[in-house]
Amino acid sequence: MGHTTESSWVPSVPLRVDVEGTELAALLLGADGRVRGDADMVFEGQPVHPSGAVRHEPASLVIELGAVEATVERIVVAGSAGAGVLSAIAPNGDAVASCTVTGAPDAAAVAFAEFFRESGGWKFTRIGQGYASGLAGLVTEYGVEVEGYEPETAVAGPVPLTGVAKVPGQAPPREGAPAVGEPVGAPAAAGPVGAPAAARPFPPADRPYELVEGWEFGPVFEPLVAEGFGNDVIALDDRVGDGPVLVEVAQEGRGYLGLFTLDRRNKDESDFLLNDLLPEFRGSTFAQVPKGRPLRMRLDAENRWILRVKPLAAARRLEGTLHGYGPELLLYLGNGADLRVDVQGSPEDGRGYAGIQSYEVEGRTGGGLPHMDLLLNEIGPLRQTVPVPRGPQLLHLRAEGSWTFTVKELD
Repeated sequence: MGHTTESSWVPSVPLRVDVEGTELAALLLGADGRVRGDADMVFEGQPVHPSGAVRHEPASLVIELGAVEATVERIVVAGSAGAGVLSAIAPNGDAVASCTVTGAPDAAAVAFAEFFRESGGWKFTRIGQGYASGLAGLVTEYGVEVEGYEPETAVAGPVPLTGVAKVPGQAPPREGAPAVGEPVGAPAAAGPVGAPAAARPFPPADRPYELVEGWEFGPVFEPLVAEGFGNDVIALDDRVGDGPVLVEVAQEGRGYLGLFTLDRRNKDESDFLLNDLLPEFRGSTFAQVPKGRPLRMRLDAENRWILRVKPLAAARRLEGTLHGYGPELLLYLGNGADLRVDVQGSPEDGRGYAGIQSYEVEGRTGGGLPHMDLLLNEIGPLRQTVPVPRGPQLLHLRAEGSWTFTVKELD
């Protein structure tokens, strides 16, 4: 797909982005690599994002990284195909990042580059994907609905890009606690790779979060991060109290990934946390920190990976329409609702298990997870509606592919 692992840090200041002679557009993407609505596309006909963080001006885009909403993880810069230098210019006139764009004869539009969150800051990387179907085909890939547009089967190959300008000294310090363990194997430099739904960088951006008002369930601590390559053991330290915690894992490329808790004898517990064979694995689950000893987990992986441990309140909120890929732990805070579930199934054969476990945590402050209710237990693909009790609820989804949830709260 024409992607590379090269990327560079950029300062979180207003940047003017342009390519001489090319009309640009910006797409603001959520954690699933898609726009959250049509307002997340900024172009000549819709020149200002509702947040004010991205503006279209004659011959350029102005992107104020420090003002971007927390739920936006990537900003893709796209436009009409052409040749030239894409530059990101800081207020003092310095070019903080750039890449050379070489047009392709069959590409009517190009996704040039993107800004993405990493470790509390922003990085810039090239994409270089051309689209014979024009801007309509390009934005459709990122979730924008274009009236009257029908996707074409022929899509142009990648547009060659060269020369990402690395800017030294821009990497922000990692926020929060030190990493859990030492990195193993390959370095963890971020960069985009091909992904099932849409191209996205590895490692995936770390979502900022705020604790839920009144939330007292599970330990509260600074997030912990471990990175490595292949099999490893991850041990939490004594900064994390006992109780359930959120565990997020991503693996680059295609390969098996398994995550298991270890007991007092340093053997696998009877159940697994994650056990999947998905290309570009992204997933989250919960683990129980035992009383009197640290949580130890065995990771079985084939490629480069990153693992983050956070309080449960950092789980993605289930509200409105939510897109995802693979297993995930979700937090539902609304009233009783009907949940429309659309699971596409495994990317290998279109089938695969899909299950949702529900845990009512209202009024709980500690201990293990409460009684579990099984809301869904099927083989995909499937499209169903299931009832969800009043929140706060933890919904533990196991899915072998892409999915979409739509919540309709009851009066």
